[in-house]
Amino acid sequence: MTKNTKVNAAILIIGNEILSGRTQDTNTSTLANWLNTIGVKVNEVRVVPDIEKKIIETLNVLRAENNYVFTTGGIGPTHDDITAQSVSKAFGLKYEIHKEAFKILEAYYKPGEFNEGRQKMVWMPENAELILNPTSGAPGFSVKNVFCLPGVPSILKSMLGGIKNKIVGGQPILSHTISLRTVESEIASSLTKVQDENKEVEIGSYPFFHAGKLGVSIVLRSEDQSKIDICNAEILKFIKEKKIEIVDR
Repeated sequence: MTKNTKVNAAILIIGNEILSGRTQDTNTSTLANWLNTIGVKVNEVRVVPDIEKKIIETLNVLRAENNYVFTTGGIGPTHDDITAQSVSKAFGLKYEIHKEAFKILEAYYKPGEFNEGRQKMVWMPENAELILNPTSGAPGFSVKNVFCLPGVPSILKSMLGGIKNKIVGGQPILSHTISLRTVESEIASSLTKVQDENKEVEIGSYPFFHAGKLGVSIVLRSEDQSKIDICNAEILKFIKEKKIEIVDR
């Protein structure tokens, strides 16, 4: 891939506990921020329940439309952890014991602790590549462009370094934020004009509430710092004209 190639990814969050609200998803922001630094843009995030048919259908759509897919959750030892089985079916591969994963976990647990439930974590699609887990032993895995990671945020985070060399990204996606003491309606038309004149910079506006007052953060994102700088100058110009206060956040 050349450096100018647009590289994209999708994130598939698997688990009833996310949909029910019992567990808060922080993995999306962790993955998206990390992917940005290696030049991969997240196009889409989907959340699906622990239902095999739904996982397979969604995964097949996402892996066809994106360079990479990252799944989180559903690779533990319990009955509702069905990600590995679902990925096997999505790719039409045998679901079997991964010999290397078996050795890793057999060595990780004390004698007698590597029981039937824990052995479920070594069942994976045929010829899956392991993603090593420096935190809790149980590895994740990848098949072609699909990378399957655990749902526990601290463990997922610790495993990202192990897959960096497997991802071919484009230019890192840079960002710059301007926080203002204003409301969106006051800057909407000026901001639209800047966006229309600078198509290669993604401009987002995000309201915030800080120290008892409303404000708006404008976020500029691009692979090219010089284009961010041009946008920044145009925004600062209309901010000055409108006498809008810039705030530190």
